[in-house]
Amino acid sequence: MGGSELVSRPPVALTIAGSDPSGGAGIQADLKTFSALGVYGTAVITALTAQSTQGVTGVHAVPPEFVRAQLDTLLADIPVDAIKIGMLAGAPTVRTVADFLRELAEGQGPAVVLDPVMVSTSGSRLLADDAVAAIREMLPYSSVITPNIPEAAVLLDQAEATDMEGMRTQARALLDIGARRVLLKGGHLAGGHATDLWLNADGEHLFTGPRVPTANTHGTGCSLSSAMAALVPRCASWPQTVDRAKSWLTGALRAADSLEIGQGPGPVHHFYDLWKSP
Repeated sequence: MGGSELVSRPPVALTIAGSDPSGGAGIQADLKTFSALGVYGTAVITALTAQSTQGVTGVHAVPPEFVRAQLDTLLADIPVDAIKIGMLAGAPTVRTVADFLRELAEGQGPAVVLDPVMVSTSGSRLLADDAVAAIREMLPYSSVITPNIPEAAVLLDQAEATDMEGMRTQARALLDIGARRVLLKGGHLAGGHATDLWLNADGEHLFTGPRVPTANTHGTGCSLSSAMAALVPRCASWPQTVDRAKSWLTGALRAADSLEIGQGPGPVHHFYDLWKSP
């Protein structure tokens, strides 16, 4: 686009999530994703974390009433086209956000992508046990949920799926307990290719692609769900949204090694197609 061309109002996306000081996950990853995909990003912070690429050493939850104050103040001024929900830390915050979504659902609300963040890439637990039941209560008010295999197992209180048929069974079970649409991410299964399973009332769709050979996957789940929120206002369907989001994320993963950030699993390169090589 030439510098003299006028740009109309971009889509506006909201992330409701925790902060990651390392910049690879959480609201930092979400805002980078929104920007990379041409969307104006807004953010409501639910928790502060002491975190690096090597793990999480502390979580400080924002009081639920202040989370609600952020939401009410923001939306009274700025309409949003899509919402991504990530780390909520504890049951009181989950219920606060669930109440907010319930009120939004009474009108023609924005698309809501719920990433049930429970475990970080480095293996740190990010969601308190008492919040899992509250997360289940949010499912009917979310347009789509994007759990990985361990997260789906926690939501269902079952053993983790070990094959595609197990993924299908658990995706159906998530629909049965209230989810409207499920993108069950299959990256934890073995094999040279990874397959994500999309399931809703209309049927299933498989998204299969080769694994990207990199250890730098910090914030992958955050970035995929925020990419879906960024893209859905401009896509004709949810499967098209997922396909475009996964294509963008694959590029970000392929360029991740060039960043050389941190001593643990580093972040994906959100701006791989925007930054110029020196």
